[in-house]
Formats: sequence, C-alpha cells, structure tokens
Amino acid sequence: MTHATPSGVPGTAQTVQPEAVVARLRSHGRAIVLPCIVLVADAAALGYFGGTLPEPWQNWLLLTGAVLVAVLLFLLPVIAWLGRNYTITTRRIVLRGGVFVRTRQELLHSRGYDVTVRKNGLQGMFGSGDVIINTGLEHPVVLRDVPGANLVQATLHDLMELAVNPVATRRQREQSRPADETTYLGPR
Repeated sequence: MTHATPSGVPGTAQTVQPEAVVARLRSHGRAIVLPCIVLVADAAALGYFGGTLPEPWQNWLLLTGAVLVAVLLFLLPVIAWLGRNYTITTRRIVLRGGVFVRTRQELLHSRGYDVTVRKNGLQGMFGSGDVIINTGLEHPVVLRDVPGANLVQATLHDLMELAVNPVATRRQREQSRPADETTYLGPR
C-alpha cells in the first residue's frame, strides 16, 4: 500500500486502494433467444429443402438466402449483444459498446449520481431491468436489461458511499471551519 497526501490538506495521509473489478455485466441472455431460434429454423429449412429443387441455380439461391438470413438475423444481433458490456469497479463504471465504431464511457463513483431501476413485465419475471444512472447531464446513462438490476443498484449505492473524493473532503472541511473572526488564537 502506498500513502498519499492530497494537495492542500497538510498532515493528513490517505491510503490509496488499487482499483478492483466488482462486476462485469451485459444485457440479459434472453436477448439472443430469438436469433438462436431463427438460426435453428433456418438450418432446418435448408436441410429440408436443400438439394430438392429441380434446377441447380435454385438450390444455390436457397443456400445463399439461408446464409443471408443466418448472417442478418443471427450473427449481427449476437455480435451486437456481445459488443455491449458494462464493468463496475471500485472507482468507476465503464460502459463499452459498438460493433464497428467502439465507444467507451466512464462514470466515477466519487462524482455522485442517482440510480434508478426500471422493469417492464418481462424483465420483472427474469429479475433483470434497466439501471438508469442520472449524472446531472442532459441524458442519463442506461445499463440496458442487466440481470440482477436491484443488486446492481444496491452495489452502486454502496460504492458511491465508499468513494472518497479528496477535493470534496477538503471543501467540506473548509466550509465547516469557523470564520477567521471567531477563531481563537490563544493568549498574546
């Protein structure tokens, strides 16, 4: 462990803890159920009709259509699902997303935010939900359809309470100090 002294606060030592991963999340797995059903139906249709058509070009057209359906309705949704994930650490939340253009967004726990859970009927049955993080900006950050949404919300509240912001601590100390006129300097 290393000890660091925040600037502006002489004589106080603060232990700097290493950042640790608390959870790695992505949307609930039911998001890829329909693409998997489409893939099975596509393979079954290709197996049933493949090679039975009278002209060879029709068989090639059937194969091309089956591959196109598999790519558009199975592969792209699964890649999109895999491409979006959320990492919660002891210091921040990291949101990563995108297939062709990757984006990364970080929210520090020490900045504070409001956390809300919203569940629709299907999400309520599976115990998942949308975790809405209001940072005070125009658009809130949404962790879409994460499993165990209530646990994620409680964890984020706990991590915010544990986050220590040296600047905020210093400001709080300065504001709680009595004014110079009432400070007792001792006998002269």
